Amino acid sequence: MSTVLENVALLKTRSLAVLIEAEVERMIMAGEIAPGDRINENQLALRFGTSRGPIREALRSLEAGGLVELKPNRGVFVRTLSVEQACDIYAVRAALFGLAGKLCAERLTPEQVAELKELLAALESAAQAKDFEAYYPLNLKLHEFIVDRCGNPVLARHYRDLVKMLHLFRARSLMQGGGLSISNDEHRDMVDAIASGDGARAHKTHFDHVMAARARLVTTQDSNPSSQAKTKKVAP
Repeated sequence: MSTVLENVALLKTRSLAVLIEAEVERMIMAGEIAPGDRINENQLALRFGTSRGPIREALRSLEAGGLVELKPNRGVFVRTLSVEQACDIYAVRAALFGLAGKLCAERLTPEQVAELKELLAALESAAQAKDFEAYYPLNLKLHEFIVDRCGNPVLARHYRDLVKMLHLFRARSLMQGGGLSISNDEHRDMVDAIASGDGARAHKTHFDHVMAARARLVTTQDSNPSSQAKTKKVAP
């Protein structure tokens, strides 16, 4: 009986840790906890009405995903990335997204292609209006659609981890030099390639799109010395 009760208690702790992980991740993505900020385990325990055990389990999972880091004798902090680290992540993300595009070109149904074109049209409207607040979530949705429909869950899982780490970097780089219209021109080429069923062209357009975003990030940093000084390390 004691073993059964221990197992039930363990399951409850793990379920709570999953919920806490999701909420802390949301707080990081929303900027409620900024890059470089220390995460106070005691405050989280009070907020969620729990012991520190589930908090620590949640933070270990977030550390494995690259969103937080443990600094010995100091605590757990929201991770910061140098521009060089971000560029390395972009390169891996480009390889994954290129493959996702190729797989979509080979497998999407006409109905799914029509959905993709509807998303592209919505992005076009937001880009023409220079409405970044509307554009950014639609941009994420388009990318998620492609990754979700490519038929490779391993690819999708790793891609999402990279996107989380690059969340604020990518938002900032889209704003550089008319980035919305430029980014959406690239989206149009990607969707055209998928619709044509040309796997090789889809791979190239998707890979190039991410690498162009990386170039925009570097340009943003190089053209703003004050930003460089303040963001030697910037949000993941």
